[in-house]
Amino acid sequence: MRNELTNVWKDQSGMVLVIALIMMVVLTLIGIASTFTSIFEIKLGGNKRGSTNAFYTAEAGLGVRANSANFLPGNFTPVVLGDLPGDLQNEPIVSRFTAPVLPLPGGVNFVDPPQAVIYNVKPEGYGQGGQGAGTTKMYIIDSTGRDQIEVGLLRSTSRVRAKYVDTVQDEMQN
Repeated sequence: MRNELTNVWKDQSGMVLVIALIMMVVLTLIGIASTFTSIFEIKLGGNKRGSTNAFYTAEAGLGVRANSANFLPGNFTPVVLGDLPGDLQNEPIVSRFTAPVLPLPGGVNFVDPPQAVIYNVKPEGYGQGGQGAGTTKMYIIDSTGRDQIEVGLLRSTSRVRAKYVDTVQDEMQN
């Protein structure tokens, strides 16, 4: 009986099948892990593309500076402190223009154009007079852009804010 038991353990028939099954399990796990990694990288790349697209759309909204008609005094309406976004509550804003014209070069169009708001800021310490002094006007341009490619339910949004100072030199009278 003892010889029969040792012969069963020494018999290696069927070991190739066991090793092949173990290798198949290991290779399947490696394949599944690489698939999940690839899917994660594709999603990450798509999110990066969407956020970059939204940023450049918002950046294009700052182009309202190129159109001087956007800064005419008649375009601006007075604001109440409570009407301002929370992060602009401490700025000395007196008025805003909510529908500026965005000049675009030929052939450029947006699926969802940037939304820009121009805030007129009361300048403090600028243009106080004196020789060679000028009139200074300060603005805060707040531009919000969205991802231009509609993929999925969520689209990236980006906000860009810039201060714009316009100094016009007063002509000296002789």
